[in-house]
Amino acid sequence: MKSIRVLVVGCGGVGRQLLQHIVNCRHLHAKQNLALRVVGVCDSRSLLLVDNVDEMEFSDEFLLKMCRAKSVGSPLASLSDSGQLLVFENLKVKEKVIDVAGLLGRSTGLVIVDCSASFETVEILLQAIDLSCCIVLANKKPLTSKMDDYEKLISKFRHIRFESTVGAGLPVIASITRVLTSGDPIYRIIGSLSGTLGYVMSELEAGKLFSQVVNAAKGLGYTEPDPRDDLNGMDVARKALIIARLLGLKISLDEIKVESLYPNELGPSSMSTEEFLSRGLQSLDLYIADKVRVASLNGNVLRYVCMIEGSRCHVGLQELPKDSPLGRLRGSDNVIEIYSRCYKNSPLVIQGAGAGNDTTAAGVLADIIDLQDLFV
Repeated sequence: MKSIRVLVVGCGGVGRQLLQHIVNCRHLHAKQNLALRVVGVCDSRSLLLVDNVDEMEFSDEFLLKMCRAKSVGSPLASLSDSGQLLVFENLKVKEKVIDVAGLLGRSTGLVIVDCSASFETVEILLQAIDLSCCIVLANKKPLTSKMDDYEKLISKFRHIRFESTVGAGLPVIASITRVLTSGDPIYRIIGSLSGTLGYVMSELEAGKLFSQVVNAAKGLGYTEPDPRDDLNGMDVARKALIIARLLGLKISLDEIKVESLYPNELGPSSMSTEEFLSRGLQSLDLYIADKVRVASLNGNVLRYVCMIEGSRCHVGLQELPKDSPLGRLRGSDNVIEIYSRCYKNSPLVIQGAGAGNDTTAAGVLADIIDLQDLFV
């Protein structure tokens, strides 16, 4: 039986769902002579670690207990009396994760899985790479940090997986990598990489008001608590940056032109979320409706997309043909079109659910399993 030791950083929605997937897939992995052994889990304040990382692992019962505790808002440290485990808090967390990475990285091996949403994990990940650990990312921020850090993170490309940073469970990174390594140069990528904005744009075609659609999306749980975190386009820009860097562009986030769907005077520094939802959104209805109307008169539809072509990377509204893959987009799916020498007249199209804790965690689990050839 091949063993992969795993340390999970971040125990929010994606982290908890990952732990549940690991437990639920035991029988499937056993058929593959594979066992995932979780030796540590940390949140923003605490790290829970098995007493002996060489020989022990958390039981499935305890992993589910952690998930239940975190789902009701309890910190991991509240489980400190649960048996043979070690608890580290605050500044000791980073130090101990690096200690474990050093102990296991060059012996049995370790996968550090970053399911957080923090830039603070970058230092840990960089040291883990030096210690021969593998890394799996759901967190986009390390890959959108400064160029030097990015290049070091991917310096051992076989040891890092980050599929879920762009398309949740969709094979976006794998497909791009496969095309590039075949010697087929990619010259253009265009994609709708926000389930929220994909839903909003497709709903506008029915003549609905922008404010009505955004509030409906919020009611369905598609948006962040403050929808401006979706409407400003920065999440799409981070995904675009990850793709652009994969294509070889040495650019930073501030070099990407990002079109926000609301002006600065409606931003968080000017009004509360409640004010934005009650009156700020309505002030945008005529502006957005006019853009939708113009696109329709041109025989097109309006989509919020990232466009990477040559050395240019742009994120914002764009008119697209109704019969194109992006033009046919409905609901909260993600769609990406990849154009290369081989896919010049008929692009490689990837479409499907591109968000959600369950889908994202499934993508993370697949990335962990993809590293199994590096373990004995």
